[in-house]
Amino acid sequence: MSDTLQLSTTATTAPERPPRPRESWADVAKGACILLVVLWHVITKNYLQVDWRLSLPLPGAWGLLGEQLLPLRMPLFFAISGMFAAGAVGRSWRVLGRSKVAKFGYLYAAWLLIHTAVLALVPDFDTARAGGPLELLEQLTITPSNLWYLLALAVYFTVAKAVRRLPTTLVLAVALALSVVVAADLLATPGNRGGLLQNLVFFLAGLRLRPVVEDLARAASWRRLAVLGGGYAAGLVVLRLLPVTGPLVSVVAVAFGVTAAALAARSPAVARVLGDIGRRTLPIYVLHMPVLAVCHAVLIGPMDRADPPMQLLLAAAEPVLLTVMVTWFCLALERSLPAALLDLPARATRVAAVPRQSGPVR
Repeated sequence: MSDTLQLSTTATTAPERPPRPRESWADVAKGACILLVVLWHVITKNYLQVDWRLSLPLPGAWGLLGEQLLPLRMPLFFAISGMFAAGAVGRSWRVLGRSKVAKFGYLYAAWLLIHTAVLALVPDFDTARAGGPLELLEQLTITPSNLWYLLALAVYFTVAKAVRRLPTTLVLAVALALSVVVAADLLATPGNRGGLLQNLVFFLAGLRLRPVVEDLARAASWRRLAVLGGGYAAGLVVLRLLPVTGPLVSVVAVAFGVTAAALAARSPAVARVLGDIGRRTLPIYVLHMPVLAVCHAVLIGPMDRADPPMQLLLAAAEPVLLTVMVTWFCLALERSLPAALLDLPARATRVAAVPRQSGPVR
């Protein structure tokens, strides 16, 4: 989707055990995940809406690439979010309710209203938006919008706290069964409800199996990456035939993603760039859709009318270029955002004098 914004706050509970050292590969993984989220929306909501007049199947190739990453992006995002949730889940219901559940519920509602207003100005942009009060109420409750990651975190923290004393095997088995039921299309999942239900297992697995995930990262090697990559590719083939295998394919994809991130983090340059993005995922997540909508409104006409050579160049490079541009613009806008749009207003007021460092949505 947890230790989200790293803002200085006044202690409200008794001292607890110091948190474990921050893992650099986890920030790298989160940075890669948020870039893949932006890339997916660039492809589906802008790139594939262009009237391409090409003999080469480049648009189809980009669309196919985005689809193959579906089992990886959000499951890995939630697994890492779960890894850093233990401290919050171990606190009282009152503290957890305000610091996590209320916070993410508030952020979801606030940004849903902002998205609804902005996206109404770009009616041709291909994304779900509330057309009236009832649809808005539905998105606030049972049919999550594109901001569903925030609502999912509020729900996941509540569930994690409620089942914290139950055996790990039981908790993960029930969550996996729920994910399989959704993958088998046995439940109605309008909007992004399916994503919310399917990814609970990965948040809980990150929370309950953090040592296992950390051991996997420490043991990362290129040989293991190749083996996991082969398993992921084979799983994608099976997934085409049996959609019910989606959660199991995502397990392999998460292992692949953790290994790849651990290897990438060994490069100082990669760790610096992706790690910085991974520590600032919240502004990218909440801002990228409105920014992309505006970019789409400006670019779609010229791209439709471009001559064949220019269209060929754009078809090859536009998804990457626009992903980088949208991400950069979101990070540039971050410091102009009121603190109350990145945290609960009362908490934001306490840290108003502290230079803001909006950390990852964890």
